[in-house]
Formats: sequence, C-alpha cells, structure tokens
Amino acid sequence: MSKEIISLEPKSLWENFYALTQVPRPSKYEDRIQEFMMNFGKNLGLETIKDEVGNIIIRKPATKGMEDRKVVVLQGHLDMVPQKNSDKNHDFQNDPIDAFIDGEWVKARGTTLGADNGMGVAAAMSILQSSNIPHGPIEALFTCDEETGMTGAFGLKPSFLKGDILINMDSEDEGELYIGCAGGIDASITFDYVPEVIPSGMIAYKLSLTGLKGGHSGLDINLGRGNANKLLFRFLKKATAHNGLRISSILGGSLRNAIPREAFANVTIPQTEKDSFENCIRNFEKTIFDELHVKEPDLKFIASPIELPKDIIDYDTMMRVINAIYAAPNGAMRLSDDMEGMVETSTNLAIVRTKANQVLIAALLRSSVESAKDDLGEMFKSVFELAGAKIELEGGYPGWKPNPNSEILTKMQEVYQNLYGRIPEIKAIHAGLECGLLGSVYPNWDMISFGPTIRFPHSPDEKVNIASVDKFWNYLVATLANIPKK
Repeated sequence: MSKEIISLEPKSLWENFYALTQVPRPSKYEDRIQEFMMNFGKNLGLETIKDEVGNIIIRKPATKGMEDRKVVVLQGHLDMVPQKNSDKNHDFQNDPIDAFIDGEWVKARGTTLGADNGMGVAAAMSILQSSNIPHGPIEALFTCDEETGMTGAFGLKPSFLKGDILINMDSEDEGELYIGCAGGIDASITFDYVPEVIPSGMIAYKLSLTGLKGGHSGLDINLGRGNANKLLFRFLKKATAHNGLRISSILGGSLRNAIPREAFANVTIPQTEKDSFENCIRNFEKTIFDELHVKEPDLKFIASPIELPKDIIDYDTMMRVINAIYAAPNGAMRLSDDMEGMVETSTNLAIVRTKANQVLIAALLRSSVESAKDDLGEMFKSVFELAGAKIELEGGYPGWKPNPNSEILTKMQEVYQNLYGRIPEIKAIHAGLECGLLGSVYPNWDMISFGPTIRFPHSPDEKVNIASVDKFWNYLVATLANIPKK
C-alpha cells in the first residue's frame, strides 16, 4: 500500500485525502468514516456534532479580524462509490484504497479512487486544521450517503446550521463554477416469474459482456459509451428468436448512478443449436465492436459452457422482460436550451438481476427540468406497465435552479481572475449535486459549487489531476479571505 501521494502539494490536503483512502466508506457503510470525522473535529477542539441521519457538522470560529464576515458552509459528502474491475480482489467495507501517482494524475489500483468527494472533504478538513488561513465563521457539513439516495441531504433539519453561503466542493472541472444541477428520480421495476423445468436436449452457457468503460451516469452519459444491460438484452432478443435461447439468471450492473460496465446471463439452448449459437456470439461481438470500438476498445462478449442450471424463467415473462428492456429509453435524451452543451434529460438503465423468482430492474432518471423528469418517469411506467411489470418511482430530489445574480458567484469570479488571469466558466451540471436539496431546506443560502479536475468518477478509471488540486486549494483559500461582510 503506497503512501506516495502525501508527498504532493498542498501537503495538508493530500495528507487528509490519504487518511480518507485508509478508511472504508462505501455508501450505506459509513460508520467508520463518521467516527473518523467525529474524532477529527473533537481532536481539534472544535464543536463537532453528528445528527440523527449521520451528517457531521464541525464549527470553527472566525480568525482574528474576520468576525464580521458571512458564515460559510463548506460542504462535501463522506461516502464513495464502490466500483472495481472484475479481476480485482477488493472488499470496500474493509480494505483501504490503494492510491498512486501516474504522471499528472492520482489513480487507484483497480478500484474507484474516492476523489469524488474525498477531495472536497479533505479540503474542508485542511481549513479546519489551519492556523494561518484567514476566514470568517466556518461550518463544515459532511453529509452521508450522497451517492445512493442523498440520505444526509434529505434528513438535514432546518435551523440546524447558521450559514449564509454554501460552498459545495463536489464538482469535477477546475476553472468552472457551477450554479445549477439536475434533479433525479429512481425507477424500481419488478417482474415476477414462474421457474420452469429445463426441457431435455438443452445445454447451458454463461454469457459475459465485459470491458466497457462505464462511468458516472450523469457526467458521462453524453459520451456515447455502451450500456452493458442494453447490449446484452439486444443479443438476448436476437438469440431467443433464432436459437431458442432461454434465460436462467441475469446479473447486469451494480449501482444506479454508474453506467453498467458488465452484464452476465446464464442461458440454455437446444443442443442442436450449438454451432449456430456460438457463431451468433462471434457475429454479435463483431457487430457491437464495429459500432463502439472508438468508445469501447476493450469490449468483450463471450459464451462459456456451464452445467445446466436448476431451472429457467417461464417463456412469457422472459419475452416481456426482454422486450421491455430492449424498448426502455436509455442515455442522453435532450440537451439543455439554457446551458449550451449540457444534457438536460437522461436515463441510465443501471441494474438488471434475478433473485427469488423475480427480475429486478433499477434505473436513474435525471433532468434539470422538473416537468421533463416527470415525463420521463411516465415514459418508463408506460413501457414497463405494458410489459406487465410493477414499477415504482421514488427517491425524487429537486434540481438546483441557477441564480446568475448570486453574490458569492460574483465574488468568486473576481477572485479567480485575480489569481489566474481569466474569469472562470459558469455552468450547470447534469448530476445530482446536493445543492438542490440543501437549498430547499435552507432557501436563504447563496450557493456555488467547484472542485478540482476529476475524470471517470464512479468507475475504476477514476483519477484526479494533481495540478488542478493545487489550483483548487489556492482558490478556496483566497475565496475564504474575501467572503462578503454580513
């Protein structure tokens, strides 16, 4: 386990980020990181509170001469997305992240790095530790379970915080300021099926579609990458018609907010279809590779012989599942009219799996326009209700409407220009920043989001640019020194 990243500058930030990599913190399993942050705040002698849902708040008084400044809430989330390559032996609930320097970037060996949102958390920790950085009153808000439900933001109580300005540090392009984000809603779909006895004369295969890049289902949805679930079911539709394929089990994708990189299915076919089926596998791999080779150069689709499974999904349900998934909308649906180049509305058909005589499907629907988000939900309901499935739309959270007249936006544009000689770009993001929810609880907050450059979050290719971390840190320090007066 390498410690080389602690040699990087700014040293305090990288030391804190390294400390975070050593504490397991996948979403839903955050007891250790919450205990770590409670001890961190208390050891500094600062007021440290854990609320009833698991958010941590650490308050630090203003430095001398800055007592008249507005109260700043420095905000990040404690959890990280647990994604690993299939050949990597890693237990996210117990094992530390192995981060290393690769040229201009810091990466992790075979897993997500946790720079999303470890960089923002580490920066807030460094401000709390500092003895020579001027700042007004600080409230550091470390929310829980952002990645799989925004539980911390949903559970935050009004009047708990005293801040005037929220600085969210969960954006991923240095030199850009974010003033808006998409809202989202979860679609959970269930097909009940009757297991059937496998007819005689059948043989079995495990289908494996692997090697896709995956990525963040909001930030990367416009990159044209393959969705493993959609590709697998494209093949299954073809093979049921031409080779008499029957499905026994399915496992595709693992997280709603990650584009699925891998999908697997155990299937049966008549022995007489063996040669035709294996030829169909080869032809399908060639077809999708020809379509996607620029975006997905490592794509692989193989069929491995296995022993016959115990049973198969009944034919009627299997065909309804295949047709519904094949028809379900997926990917970027519409670009924004207000923010050039930004995706407005998208879907991610994230998970398909069999369990206890059910086929379970999970999707994440996003839009920066509430009515478009609702429309997309109705579209999903139409597809899956026609197919006889049960569908629930739940966990919806609002977007964050841009405020171009924001005082902190004006101040941070000025600070960035003084530091780096240009005005930062102003953007909205097609992802579920907590700002939308937090702003609904604290409507008085003047909010902004920024961060260092992070690429391919929510995938094992996640990396953070080293030079951008230094600029991000200097920008944060200069911003805190120039916070407006009350």
